[in-house]
Amino acid sequence: MWFSKPQEDVLKELKVNPRTGLSSQEVQARLEQYGANKLKGKPKKSLISLFFAQMKDMLIYVLLGAAIITLFIGEYVDAIIILLVVLLNAAIGVFQEFKAEKAIEALQQLTTPKTLVRRDEEVKEINSVDLVPGDIVILDAGRFIPADLRLIESANLQIEESALTGESVPTEKEAQRILDEPKTPLGDQANMAFMSTLVTYGRGEGVVVGTAMETEIGKIAKILDEEIDEMTPLQKRMEELGKILGYLAIGICLLIFVIAFFQKRDLFEMFLTAISLAVAAIPEGLPAIVAIVLALGVTRMSKINAIVKKLPAVETLGSVNIICSDKTGTLTQNQMTVVKYYTLDNMKELPREGSSLDAASQEKELMKTFVLCSDATYEHGQGTGDPTEIALIVLGDRFNLTKKSLNANHKRVGENPFDSDRKLMSTLNEEDGSYRVHTKGAIDNILNIATSALVNNQVVPLTEAMKNEYLKIAEEMSDDALRVLGAAYKDVDHLITSEEMEHNLTVLGMVGMIDPPRLEVKDSIRDAKLAGITPVMITGDHKNTAVAIAKELGIADSLAQSMTGAEIDEISDEQFAQRVGELRVFARVSPEHKVKIVKAYKSQGNIVSMTGDGVNDAPSLKNADIGVAMGITGTDVSKGAADMILTDDNFTTIVHAIEEGRNIYNNIKKSVIFLLSCNLGEIVAIFFSVLFFWPIPLMPTQLLWINLITDTLPAIALGVDPGDKDVMKQKPRDPRESFFAHGAALRAVIGGVLIGTLTLVAFYVGLREYGYTLGSATIPDDVLTYSRTMAFVVLAASQLFYSLSMRSATKSIFTVGFFSNKYLILAIIVGLLLQLMVISVPFLSSAFKLQMLSLRDWGIVLSLAIIPLIVRELFKIFQRKSS
Repeated sequence: MWFSKPQEDVLKELKVNPRTGLSSQEVQARLEQYGANKLKGKPKKSLISLFFAQMKDMLIYVLLGAAIITLFIGEYVDAIIILLVVLLNAAIGVFQEFKAEKAIEALQQLTTPKTLVRRDEEVKEINSVDLVPGDIVILDAGRFIPADLRLIESANLQIEESALTGESVPTEKEAQRILDEPKTPLGDQANMAFMSTLVTYGRGEGVVVGTAMETEIGKIAKILDEEIDEMTPLQKRMEELGKILGYLAIGICLLIFVIAFFQKRDLFEMFLTAISLAVAAIPEGLPAIVAIVLALGVTRMSKINAIVKKLPAVETLGSVNIICSDKTGTLTQNQMTVVKYYTLDNMKELPREGSSLDAASQEKELMKTFVLCSDATYEHGQGTGDPTEIALIVLGDRFNLTKKSLNANHKRVGENPFDSDRKLMSTLNEEDGSYRVHTKGAIDNILNIATSALVNNQVVPLTEAMKNEYLKIAEEMSDDALRVLGAAYKDVDHLITSEEMEHNLTVLGMVGMIDPPRLEVKDSIRDAKLAGITPVMITGDHKNTAVAIAKELGIADSLAQSMTGAEIDEISDEQFAQRVGELRVFARVSPEHKVKIVKAYKSQGNIVSMTGDGVNDAPSLKNADIGVAMGITGTDVSKGAADMILTDDNFTTIVHAIEEGRNIYNNIKKSVIFLLSCNLGEIVAIFFSVLFFWPIPLMPTQLLWINLITDTLPAIALGVDPGDKDVMKQKPRDPRESFFAHGAALRAVIGGVLIGTLTLVAFYVGLREYGYTLGSATIPDDVLTYSRTMAFVVLAASQLFYSLSMRSATKSIFTVGFFSNKYLILAIIVGLLLQLMVISVPFLSSAFKLQMLSLRDWGIVLSLAIIPLIVRELFKIFQRKSS
């Protein structure tokens, strides 16, 4: 490991002289050996291969079989509709997959176009893709790191690594350090610089030790490149349902045909009936309905600032019971903010919001020193430079001490730049003909070089008691995970050197700053917990800081609920998986740790959501059941790897999206159970008429017509049913539970048996009106036509009415609101009008062998049709009273 080797050994191993750099010939040779410094992605799949991949599904096979059968029996319109459903389903899948895999391309765009290197004894600017191991790279503020480097020189060098490590504060780099610990986290590798991080301060030089896929970013790219073909719970349910329906359809065909053979019926007529019933038994609109419901859900979610890239992710959200969230920029604001300031015996907390605050003159002197002793800028809500210094300038702005006005009135005439050994920075500013030194830095270092303190606007000697008090307050701030900075000054009457600045200072006080939590996140976390969802923080930041934020947000209660990346490495995967349920905070973790954490939760049967915005989050976003990227602060890499993007970077939106996901799954379930009830009703009516050697109550064309009416509009209307307000008071759905759990199968069976039985009753009533019974030997065609018309109306109308009771498994239609789903009411009205049209329009009634009913019989059939709805509503009342 490069960070554990001395510079001399690294340079010797890479065969390079840092003063001259590599020669052009050596560069060319190494370029051929190692390749271009460019991240690689897996070969793209063609649209044709993506299309055929979508066709590998049991339900699709059954639908294609149904299309062939309907073509064979001459139902060309129905065959076309089935084929269109199959093609639509495949096209949606192709589109989603084609758009989804953009993470590697985004990673490639992160590489820096140009970089400064020393080659052939001179410094030159080259394309970063031409870098090779052994190249000497020159670094200065504002430059991105073009490859992984072992630093060989550093002067006040600070590198912002939040996209890779998750730390919000730039890391101080020291080229001379040698780290012996073999498992040192990325954030602690002070002698290394990593590809795609940013130099924010100082300068340095480094030798390239890794390019392209051998960099830390490259390791992330490899993880993203892995195929993860795990199906979502909905896809598993649909595959399971498809197999059941496929086998059921084949079984029905064979059974009815065998029974008819032994009954010596007209085999061709029974063959057509069996085939029609098998087609009716399969809700061929199911894939399209699921896709439509999901697509409409995606549209609704976009209105609440959640952009879903993959349709199944909508449903997966409803199953989520673990939300793993990155800290920096997701739970926090990703900007250092001063929250407390202290002058001797006077601690004050800053309000989160507000400007033009008042302060005592001594406090203003404290802030004035912090603003003047900084190199950052902040204007119009945008800052440049070190985030800590930006926070100090923002502090000054809030007290009307702007950087611009102070610099204009107190010109800087000298400075002693920040140094990681001194941990201090000082500036010399001209003030009304005299000069003042402004110093900021570590409070203990300031106390070592100070001789006095400003107390109540009076300069007094600095005593040991005062020093202890300053240090005590600083320790208390640190315990609260605040970063502490002290300030001091001294007045001089002439220009002095930088070495003379930091002596005999007067202590002003100190400030405590933190990357604060987002204001709305605490409420969202509480809502998530009430919904049975466990929030977990995963960050590259230090343990104490992470736990302090987690406590404030309500994620964790104590330090015992946290674990560092180094501690994860010390235990086996099995031990970690057993312990992971007790933990709420993971600190100082690498990208590999994040993936390990997500996998550990998944191994315990959890459905895991991972949120994040940095490059370091991308592998875990991809491995999670649903990855959620931040749209504003998120990198292209994280967006490419995620299933969902939050356009407002608001953690609260995740909770709203989960609520939407739960309702969408419930709506899909309503549609499926409704379709199965309807189709079971058709099976019951036909199967029992064949079994008991009765006349067939419905002809093949009539079955297919009813199937088309009930499998489309009412099922889609149920799929867009308004959400249940109480859905977030329930626990997340167990991902292993059956699609027919909680009495869904029983509801489907009861509904189907009722619908089928009442269809036979209507058929029987029609025969009795003409003096015939179900057992009559010969029945005239006109009597059969009239009786079948009655059965035809009851079968369709009962299904349409029954859809109203499917809106809730426990609440009555009046509780949920009879007219709250206007689409369903419209679907029922349209369905009834279509039934009336096919009966009353001569050429349609002739084609379908139907005839107009008398007013009395319309009353009978509609009365019979409403019975399943009434029975279901009465059953709900019984359920509520018994629970």
